[in-house]
Amino acid sequence: MTKPSLPELLHAAVTAVGGVERPGQVSMAEAVAEAVDDGTHLLVQAGTGTGKSLGYLVPALAHGERVVIATATLALQRQLVERDLPRTVDSLHPLLRRRPEFAMLKGRSNYLCLHRLHEGVPQDEEEGLFDPFEAAAPTSKLGQDLLRMRDWADETETGDRDALTPGVSDRAWGQVSVSSRECLGASKCAYGAECFAEMARERAKLADVVVTNHALLAIDAIEGAPVLPPHEVLIIDEAHELVSRVTGAATGELTPGQVNRAVRRSAKLVNEKAADALQTAAETFERVMELALPGRLEEIPEDLGYALLALRDAARTVISAIGATRDKSVQDEDAVRKQALASVESVHDVAERITQGSEYDVVWYERHDRFGASLRVAPMSVSGLLREKLFTDRSVVLTSATLKLGGDFNGVGASLGLSPEGTEGDDVPQWKGLDVGSPFDYPKQGILYVARHLATPGREGSRGDMLDELAELVEAAGGRTLGLFSSMRAAQAAAEELRGRLDNKILLQGEETLGELIKSFAADPATCLFGTLSLWQGVDVPGPSCQLVVMDRIPFPRPDDPLMSARQKAVEEAGGNGFMAVAATHAALLMAQGAGRLVRATGDRGVVAVLDPRLANARYGSYLRASLPDFWYTTDRNQARRSLAAIDTAAKAGA
Repeated sequence: MTKPSLPELLHAAVTAVGGVERPGQVSMAEAVAEAVDDGTHLLVQAGTGTGKSLGYLVPALAHGERVVIATATLALQRQLVERDLPRTVDSLHPLLRRRPEFAMLKGRSNYLCLHRLHEGVPQDEEEGLFDPFEAAAPTSKLGQDLLRMRDWADETETGDRDALTPGVSDRAWGQVSVSSRECLGASKCAYGAECFAEMARERAKLADVVVTNHALLAIDAIEGAPVLPPHEVLIIDEAHELVSRVTGAATGELTPGQVNRAVRRSAKLVNEKAADALQTAAETFERVMELALPGRLEEIPEDLGYALLALRDAARTVISAIGATRDKSVQDEDAVRKQALASVESVHDVAERITQGSEYDVVWYERHDRFGASLRVAPMSVSGLLREKLFTDRSVVLTSATLKLGGDFNGVGASLGLSPEGTEGDDVPQWKGLDVGSPFDYPKQGILYVARHLATPGREGSRGDMLDELAELVEAAGGRTLGLFSSMRAAQAAAEELRGRLDNKILLQGEETLGELIKSFAADPATCLFGTLSLWQGVDVPGPSCQLVVMDRIPFPRPDDPLMSARQKAVEEAGGNGFMAVAATHAALLMAQGAGRLVRATGDRGVVAVLDPRLANARYGSYLRASLPDFWYTTDRNQARRSLAAIDTAAKAGA
């Protein structure tokens, strides 16, 4: 029997999911197949509605080698495992004459820990463990959640937190889960044979397709100890998120609370001298942190350097001492020791990393109203790490609706450690960029309106002219507005102002869970939803409920953001344009994501309004506009209002 062709396989898969074949999806599938066969790399931009999941799943399954798919959001992981993969596998089975197996794999703390559930949680202040089920009042929310999880443990097959509905708070989940550092290990644990995390790993080892998240992919790359099974092909969906997720995984933090917790957990497990030294170091660190002012530390101040050296050395002594002593009076000592060790090691590692002072790290103080001061350290760039760990020994496909910024892929490529497209060399990863377009007719479906007449937004202070403009636009649109703001303060001020001026209901992020807010927004076209960062990329509301997307200003990073400003300075010192490489790229990616909220289906119509004249007037404006969908462009405020009123009238007539 002849091997089925890629078009045949794609046709079968698209038919199975009840979709329509699109030229962009076919181009994408062909390019993915070619990259996988040649062992090269591909960056592919596929607009909303292209059907990109099938565009990479079909060629990957046809190739026959093991594939790892990493995504950023829980929603896409679920869609792949519960919908796209089962249907695709069923549809390709008769043609491929084999049935590829698939599995989901996440970090250990995402799975219920049976040891914690049955034996209890090591308690900081007392010896041994305590039973959270007895400690929490059964009538409290925490107590109810814990009892529900105990029942769920008997019926769940995966123990995966995301399969528990409704979900529970982080505090409740923390009582029944462990980090990889706290885990006793399957061979030492009484519940090792039935461990959910171990079972997930075993399933992944046997699967042809492993679906994971960016965080686990980052841990796999950073820690050197492989978490993912060996694979020939890596597909990274929502790839615009990868650099920030890897940076997050490579960021270390020290707070007085965390250090004091390590002291309490280890005190009874080591000799008095070691415990006292760690206690003294913790007190010194806490005193230094009380005076900490937010901002980057280009050099470590003497008092902080002394405190960190004392912490590092005391933590190292405690780590050795925990390994050498046993205390039979401590109930389930292995679990207690393991948690103490995890706490102290984490303090030691961050203190040592900062005292070693790598030129590739950025160190800064942060202050939080509720949690106080923290000391943080992050890599200046993760491009070298990604180049070394991602693009060797396998073919990598990166895809998203936003990878092409300012007209090409080189900006995103550089952040991933890739040389400019087409660069030749023995040790240079070979890649190409492909934009397969979108099934939407952007110039006919949407308008990009820039409010050129407004005053340039300042760093702080009220923007009365912007709020007037916003009210007029919302009124013309009859509600139907998603307001994307650069700060929570700006979103709150706009919501407060418009609630006093308009009859439309204004929903505000933070006043309800994000899921509930989006549901309410989609259900009532006269409603508006205002918020900040997670709304720029997390909202999928096709139809007449979202016909105006407003951005209050270009979302440049804050000038006092320590990591972004350090990256910008490093580019400038190397002779590059730091503003364009860091700030403008950051803003372009967010704006492209934000503008993508408007047109989610072929019948959608609307306006993206940017209330920041710099998009029309500044030199970098053309770069930012080139990163957005190809909407019809205007700076005429009357044109924008007339168009919104017409769209509102048409939507009401069709309702």
